[in-house]
Amino acid sequence: METNVDKNRIEGAVKEVKGSVKEAIGKVTGNKATEAEGKATKVEGKVQGAVGKVADKVRDAGK
Repeated sequence: METNVDKNRIEGAVKEVKGSVKEAIGKVTGNKATEAEGKATKVEGKVQGAVGKVADKVRDAGK
């Protein structure tokens, strides 16, 4: 069975992890700007991952 995952799903997951780490660093250091940037990156990753899921479903529907 071949599994082709849209690159947006992978990149989105990476952004979510990076955002979570940055958010945690911001919380630990008390740096609200870093915490906010981390949250924003995490949301961006979730959106990109959702785009990838849609692309996968469209591609799979065409098979």
